[in-house]
Amino acid sequence: MPNLKIFVDETIFPDCRTALARELESIRSMLCRELGVEVAACQFAVLPVMALPDQPGVNVEMQIMPKPDRTRERLVGLAETLRDAVGYATHAPVAVRISTLDPSGYVALK
Repeated sequence: MPNLKIFVDETIFPDCRTALARELESIRSMLCRELGVEVAACQFAVLPVMALPDQPGVNVEMQIMPKPDRTRERLVGLAETLRDAVGYATHAPVAVRISTLDPSGYVALK
C-alpha cells in the first residue's frame, strides 16, 4: 500500500499540473511493480501548497507497510526513481520522504 502525497508549491503548480497528471499512472505502475502491490492498494493525492522559497518546490511523501524485502537500500533506490519521475514532470527540485508504518497501529477504511 503506497500512500503517496505530492505537495507542489502553488507558484509552480499551474505550469506543471498537466504534465504531472499525465505522469501519475506511470508512477503508480512503477510503484506497484517495485513494491509488489495491486493498483487498488494505492492512494495518491497531488496538493498545491504554500511553501517557502528556500525549500524544494515539490515534496513527495510516501507511506508504506514494512516487508522484509523493503530494505533501506531498496527504498533509497525507489526514492531516487520517484524523485526523477516527479522532477521530470514538474521541472522543479523534488524532495522525497518514504516512511514505513506500524501495522499494529494502522487502520484504513475505504
